[in-house]
Amino acid sequence: MKNIPNISFNSSDNTTDIQFLDLVDLFEKVKQNPTHNPKKPHRIDFFALLVVTSGTGNHQIDLKKYPVKNGTVLKIAKGQVHSFQENLSYKGYLIIFTEEFVLKYFSKSSIDFISHLYNYHLSEPIVENSNFNESFIQKATTELLGKNTYLQKNIVAKYLELYLLKLERISHDTVAIKPDKKYYILFFQFKNLVEKNYKESRNVKDFAEMLLISTKHLNKIVQIFTLSSAKNFIDNYVILEIKRTILSTNNSLKEIAFDLGFDEVTNFTKFFKKHTGLTPKEYKSDI
Repeated sequence: MKNIPNISFNSSDNTTDIQFLDLVDLFEKVKQNPTHNPKKPHRIDFFALLVVTSGTGNHQIDLKKYPVKNGTVLKIAKGQVHSFQENLSYKGYLIIFTEEFVLKYFSKSSIDFISHLYNYHLSEPIVENSNFNESFIQKATTELLGKNTYLQKNIVAKYLELYLLKLERISHDTVAIKPDKKYYILFFQFKNLVEKNYKESRNVKDFAEMLLISTKHLNKIVQIFTLSSAKNFIDNYVILEIKRTILSTNNSLKEIAFDLGFDEVTNFTKFFKKHTGLTPKEYKSDI
């Protein structure tokens, strides 16, 4: 995995955090100004939706190939590795948007329902036979291209939020591959405990004790579903909550630090910078 490039969100004009990319145009731009080869595995630090409008083919996500055709949508989460096939035999759109866009404009209840964005280890990325793709794309792109920019992002975000909820409804009955039902139950209990208690503790041992299992067993379960450790899962969730709070309140960074369970602002700053490369102040000023 060392050679897999990490791709950051980079809009054409650096003024937006969501883009609708026609695949034909996308590959023409790549040909003219290649920064990376999208047909080779690459990790993204944003969210993406591959919407297929005609043709057939396949797309690879985290080393697994998914067949695509008209009506297929592939949900690619932040941190996942994906690649296009060598000879593209289908048309459609790649819709890309940042985590900050989601946190700033989506309701928290919607984020909880749109499971694949933050829980891709629990659900399959593929949605088939969606018959509202082109309607969504037409409405959202028309709004983005409109001259009246007042509340423009809010409106586009609501289109996207509704679209994702409708996709979630289609895939609601799709059963993700789970190694063992009892492991799934324990993982879900762990996830819920982290969401409820992260302000009080970020210690794996504490959560293992709440579940009445060993830290070794907890790490094994989390590894099965996330390919990472329980500690990483906890820390990633805390980072998400910090970002949510910075984006949704006018509280000072000191207030946010104490509200989220940090006893010292310096510890809060070190923790955030360790996981994001930015201080909370730098992150806030970049928004």
